[in-house]
Amino acid sequence: MKPSLRKITAVLPVAAIEPSLPFWEAVGLTRTVEVPHGDALGFVILAGRDLEVMLQTHASIADDMPALADAARRGPTFLFIEVDDIGAIEQALAGRELAFPRRTTFYGATEVGYREPGGHYVTFAQFPPGE
Repeated sequence: MKPSLRKITAVLPVAAIEPSLPFWEAVGLTRTVEVPHGDALGFVILAGRDLEVMLQTHASIADDMPALADAARRGPTFLFIEVDDIGAIEQALAGRELAFPRRTTFYGATEVGYREPGGHYVTFAQFPPGE
């Protein structure tokens, strides 16, 4: 019997969670789980619609899974997120660090890329209707 995959969620290792929260909340995700680690957040789940992203601090990973601590610090992660309205994304993230400006790709998507405060790269893509 083949395995049946049900869901995939990115876990983004970050030095600190708090600087990344406004980025993710600006595009419509909300905190569903918060786990403290010392005097700060150590782990957060952000969710919205059918999306979920987890943020975990390097220190929390080091305490929870020491064998993965060095790998978690290497990053960055690259995410590709399909959206309904690329203009709404650009408006919500106005003034944030661009990785690349709006462009049309060879596969027909309109994309824009950002570097979120945790150091990861996020591409938002809108496809023409019917694709």
